Amino acid sequence: MLQVQFIREHKETVLEGLAKRNFTDAETIIENVLSVDEKRRTTQVALDNTLAESNKISKEIGGLFKTGKVEEANKLKAKTGALKEQSKTLTEKLNSYSEELQNLLYQIPNVPHASVKAGASEDDNEEIFKEGIIPNLGSNALPHWELAKKYDIIDFEVGNKITGAGFPVYKGKGARLQRALINYFLDKNIEAGYKEFQVPHLINQQSGLGTGQLPDKEGQMYHVTEDDLYLIPTAEVPVTNIYRDSLLQASELPIQLTAYTPCFRREAGSYGAHVRGLNRLHQFDKVELVRIEEPEHSYAALDDMVAHVGKLLESLELPYRILRLCGGDLGFTSALTFDFEVFSTAQNRWLEVSSVSNFESFQANRLKLRYKATDGKKQLAHTLNGSSLALPRIVAGILENHQTPEGIRIPKALVPYTGFELIN
Repeated sequence: MLQVQFIREHKETVLEGLAKRNFTDAETIIENVLSVDEKRRTTQVALDNTLAESNKISKEIGGLFKTGKVEEANKLKAKTGALKEQSKTLTEKLNSYSEELQNLLYQIPNVPHASVKAGASEDDNEEIFKEGIIPNLGSNALPHWELAKKYDIIDFEVGNKITGAGFPVYKGKGARLQRALINYFLDKNIEAGYKEFQVPHLINQQSGLGTGQLPDKEGQMYHVTEDDLYLIPTAEVPVTNIYRDSLLQASELPIQLTAYTPCFRREAGSYGAHVRGLNRLHQFDKVELVRIEEPEHSYAALDDMVAHVGKLLESLELPYRILRLCGGDLGFTSALTFDFEVFSTAQNRWLEVSSVSNFESFQANRLKLRYKATDGKKQLAHTLNGSSLALPRIVAGILENHQTPEGIRIPKALVPYTGFELIN
């Protein structure tokens, strides 16, 4: 959530940033924010003055009673009664303006970093890096959903019977490959200095508001209505909320966290060939990275996370590229995002496997996540997160890119975790 003071002091910068996102009615909502904030501040001043006057008169009344001036004291008591009614009215107005302001701010996405280009969609994203050789598998190459059936490692039909489309069943070496990838990613993250956490798979509304999934993506989340809880769309939400309403010391930063969780996304409206097989699921496994940083260090931390994810993909011997997202494709809470895509040889297309983002102070403001700097001042921290990695499309990439006439070759780095070198 943007800070009102920042909007007041940098109105044109905010509008220019929102224009990069193609955010409709940006000027109208910003003007509404400034108008409501002005009313809120004016009301706050009036309330403070009324309370101060009431306190002053109360002291005078006490003095008058002590000196025996009862009649004068009673006259002033009538005035304090009117002031109390006035302060009650002003408090109600202040609460109303504060709530209205909060609701307006929840609707405004983060301001993109200066390096983010304007753009309408994913077609306008910038490729900034490419690594690996795309294998030439010939005309007999199979897509991963056919390989999964051929080697009996993933059953989409049984998952559909049990739950519905988008809930596959992994079995045999398919299940072991899933478990191997989770353990491999966690171990590599821990080696890089991240601390592992296990977190709940359901969150309350405040947690969703804190990291920005609510109200922005409410329709994309599974909602347990009776308990008013939400199934998590990513481990980012519960992991980051560990530090909601926290005041950290500068000496505690940076904080580096990693966690494995299943993720649940309704993906309403998703259909077509591009979502076939593992390309898009309603339930999938993902290992996540979260960092909490001092503002001056957050972009160096982002570079470090990007390099870490790149090394993981290289170790899996997968051809990949890195995209810097344009404003039109940027997530609601992000200031700058790099997407990693693995090439799907059999599908002849790139598949997103990770997003690494810097949210700057946007999430921290919603979370009330602050730290005390070395000069003693309290300020908002910066939060970052990245997939390290999401499993479905990694599995699709391994199956398709490493297919051979003998079977699916397991990358060397992963063999100690799978316990086998070939799926056949």
